Amino acid sequence: MAVQKNRLGLILAGLMLGIFVAAIDNTIVATAMGTIVSDLGGLDKFVWVTSAYLVTEMAGMPIFGKLSDMYGRKRFFVLGIFLFLLGSVLCGTAHNIVELSIYRAIQGIGGGALMPIAFTVLFDVVPMEKRGSMSGIFGAVFGTSSLFGPLLGAYIVDHIDWRWIFYINLPIGLAALALILFFYKESVEHAKQRIDWWGAATLVGSVVCLMFALELGGQQYAWGSAQILSLFAGAAVLLIVFLFAEAKAEEPIISYAMFRRRLFAASTLTGLFYGAGFVTFAMYIPIFVQGVNGGSATNSGLILLPMTLGSVFSSQIGAFFTTKTSYRNVMIASGLIFILGTVLLSTLTPDTSQLLLTLYMIVAGVGVGFSFSVLGMASMHGFDARQRGSASSTMSFVRSLGMTVGLTVFGILQRNAMTSKLADVAGGGGGAPGGNSLGSVRESLSSEKRAAIPKDVLTKIIDALSSSITHMFMWAVAAAVLALIAVLFMGRDRLQLPAKGGKGGKGAKGGAQAQTDYGGGH
Repeated sequence: MAVQKNRLGLILAGLMLGIFVAAIDNTIVATAMGTIVSDLGGLDKFVWVTSAYLVTEMAGMPIFGKLSDMYGRKRFFVLGIFLFLLGSVLCGTAHNIVELSIYRAIQGIGGGALMPIAFTVLFDVVPMEKRGSMSGIFGAVFGTSSLFGPLLGAYIVDHIDWRWIFYINLPIGLAALALILFFYKESVEHAKQRIDWWGAATLVGSVVCLMFALELGGQQYAWGSAQILSLFAGAAVLLIVFLFAEAKAEEPIISYAMFRRRLFAASTLTGLFYGAGFVTFAMYIPIFVQGVNGGSATNSGLILLPMTLGSVFSSQIGAFFTTKTSYRNVMIASGLIFILGTVLLSTLTPDTSQLLLTLYMIVAGVGVGFSFSVLGMASMHGFDARQRGSASSTMSFVRSLGMTVGLTVFGILQRNAMTSKLADVAGGGGGAPGGNSLGSVRESLSSEKRAAIPKDVLTKIIDALSSSITHMFMWAVAAAVLALIAVLFMGRDRLQLPAKGGKGGKGAKGGAQAQTDYGGGH
């Protein structure tokens, strides 16, 4: 028994390391983009570095989830790690921005397998009575890695070399690979099933069009340009074809039957809105601290620590309470705190004390943290091992979509508010010395350059940045409210534990089987 417990612990460690490298990657790269562009050039193409990763990651999530249901988790998790590490090595050797974008696409394919399959394996190998606590730990890893990315990225750029933001993945990824290869044994029989090629092709095409439209719109091309409108049209047409293909497929990538389950449908919709709200905290609070308070990039990343601790704490607490009450009740509490945290952040001003900002971030972190563990558990509730991969990957896909759409929409609101404010301040002639874009304003407000700006001009620029970010947080309250409304439709399901003494019937047997085999039956 001790040997089995040790092996289970090593498997879980491998899964958590895989989640960590996949979740941290985008935020750590975003922090270093300014340095990367200055070194490699290609300022007009830098958006492709982020877009390439997001597109391939999101497109791969539901496909890898379905394939893991059909042919087993281990082979696709290992494939995901291998591709992610291969892409990381190549990224570190890139000589120009085009090469880096191509290598990031390879990384993204691997990342699309790691996150959803890791959470699915968790449900396969952990006995039912321990799923709550372990889901809390996994959710905490996800939240911590996402929020620590900017801090780690800033430190590496400042003190080492930007290429190490990719090389640092190697020891972590290799450790995860070794642990899964040697200790995770699937005791499964795989049945040959027909792959839904039409569904896979149209889903990838739709996601590619949508993601590039969101990433390029308002930056390289105007939102009303033929290029962006064509991408949105292509995404819509391919989505319609995808939905038709899934209705006819024998083994669809995303089964409509899953959405007939009230808990799954409501949890997935909730994840969409939580993703949209969470990304505003992670991306714009450091910008507020750096621009308004004059902190360095490293310090602005460190400022997220209270939010990180709050989310880690509530992820654990939320998972614990799923054994005491329904998923919906836990998420109602989460939704109310989420709304409160967003409202508090919308009241920030340049005069807000550090103590108040810390308290506001803790509240926001607690509100978001519940979702890291509870929504993942709820999305897989009631599904057998043949469907968990699809359920988990669909949740991950929708949450990532919410983050991407949220960052785009709220970013537009912030940028428009800031540009309008700067134009009013300068009588229509612009405001910041380097321009009115968020990047130029951040650059002009850096600790090295703000001393050269006249005090009255500096005050007006800071006020414009501050008010635009709080204006965006005010709009983000809508996402938090929509999340709470979606939660109300989750029903009364809760995590059912097997009866003590092994008399829990089917549930107890399933838990014992998972603990013995460390794999899910297919």
